[in-house]
Amino acid sequence: MTITWMRGNALDLLENGCEFFPALQAAIDAAEAEIFLETYIFANDETGHGIAAALRRAAGRGVTVRLMVDGFGGRDFVAGLMDELAAGGVNVLIYRREVTTLSLRRHRLRRLHRKLAVIDGRVAFVGGINITSDFDDPALTAPRQDYSVRVTGPLLGPIHGSVTRVWELVSWASFRKRRRLPASPPVFPEPRGDVEAAFLIRDNLRHRREIEDAYLLAFATARREIVVANAYFLPGRRFRQALLSAAKRGVRVTLMTQGWTDHPLTQRATRALYGQFLAGGVRIFEYHRSQLHAKVAVVDDIWATVGSSNIDPFSLLLAREANLVVRDARFAEDLHQRLDRAMADGGREISANGRERGSRLQRVLNWAAYGLVRLLIGIAGYGNRH
Repeated sequence: MTITWMRGNALDLLENGCEFFPALQAAIDAAEAEIFLETYIFANDETGHGIAAALRRAAGRGVTVRLMVDGFGGRDFVAGLMDELAAGGVNVLIYRREVTTLSLRRHRLRRLHRKLAVIDGRVAFVGGINITSDFDDPALTAPRQDYSVRVTGPLLGPIHGSVTRVWELVSWASFRKRRRLPASPPVFPEPRGDVEAAFLIRDNLRHRREIEDAYLLAFATARREIVVANAYFLPGRRFRQALLSAAKRGVRVTLMTQGWTDHPLTQRATRALYGQFLAGGVRIFEYHRSQLHAKVAVVDDIWATVGSSNIDPFSLLLAREANLVVRDARFAEDLHQRLDRAMADGGREISANGRERGSRLQRVLNWAAYGLVRLLIGIAGYGNRH
């Protein structure tokens, strides 16, 4: 694949909501002309109310605010926050609004899973953090582990172009009328730093495998170390083989997956793959301090990615996703150190023969869960074509 790398960016890695939400709200409060915000979940909680209030303030002072929320992840938003935001002057679109709760209709899982913001064409945020509290579950005693990146520089061009394009497409699908956006304020892509990076998306048109292929290329060229932290880790054959091949040629490969989970079926399916990875020399840590929601990786302390894409069929074959890939030693080292700290503070290593893998019955149940997840994805998402 060909990646369009762009030099001259300034990237700030933001860890968890405690760093991300103040930065996002400050950018919204400083907006002068235009705000785009895309999210899978916009919760009706303290965090959601804070961002909603900032969006209303911006609209009240004449800023054009465009908010897009996924219809499945944002069901509570539609019921609780959407009307008051619209009444406050915020332009709201719902991506594929849910009409029934239990439907398994074809393409139901083709969701908007991106978490993007672009303000005045001057600053953007790309990552995996939804608009929801880090402590939305009473059982959580530590913040949900996740990352986003504050972006300034030339990458603003493709990020702004992408959010504009999706807004126009969803607007057309919602109103059955072609609605080209009026001229936006100028994007300011002049150099702001020295970081080389690229903005990658996944959709069902021209960018079906862009994010997955970027991972595979990085794994194929790895020489020393690969660290992958992914919330919902259910890779296909190509992805598994790429990691195992790297481990076979002497690369240190480490995976961090969920220990504390909100989707037990998916967790069981992930655990079904542990034996293959452990036998191939891959180290696995489950994160138990809180919920792992990250979708990040570091290769050889020079290549890194942060974004919304999990390594599962939902993200890689169905949903709209967005990731940054970065070639910069300082950024990669920063992310690596944060992942090391997370594994040290909350990770439990899985051993090949230890009790962490469970009984034989548990392993059978894990493989049953793996088969069921793949079946459900096929029924509700992409059928036989993939």
